[in-house]
Amino acid sequence: MITAPAIRILAMPTDQARAYQAGAPDAYGLAPERKTSDGSGVPCRHCLRCVAAGEAYLVLAYRPFPALQPYAETGPVFLHARECGRAEEGADLPAMFAATPDYILRGYGADDRIVYGTGGVVPTAGIPARAVELLERDDIAYVHMRSARNNCYQLRIERA
Repeated sequence: MITAPAIRILAMPTDQARAYQAGAPDAYGLAPERKTSDGSGVPCRHCLRCVAAGEAYLVLAYRPFPALQPYAETGPVFLHARECGRAEEGADLPAMFAATPDYILRGYGADDRIVYGTGGVVPTAGIPARAVELLERDDIAYVHMRSARNNCYQLRIERA
């Protein structure tokens, strides 16, 4: 685990996960697609653990922003089809992220808009330090971590 005491890692909120698990439409108004995991490359955005081989999971369009606006990115995410516990909030980057060499970190203002110049690909081991650095800025309210390969949303990072 990689730790930075000045941050807290936030998974998808439980109310959103439960709604999708119950069949609520995704950000595009579609029902989540149901698949069966082969055991690789299926990270659940709620428990922040990989979906095990043979387990059902959902694929859905997720928009981690409170309202539609030009910077409200929407993209595909995976979620256990069954109810799973939300990852604990804390400074530890969950172990499932260690297998990937890098991720995109991007800062957002209180208005939920990208703060230009904050986005970049960061080696996984450097994520906590870069998040702390970004969150020291007054114009950054939170940071998103996204896949460096596909730009998929992974999690949110805030000040502790």
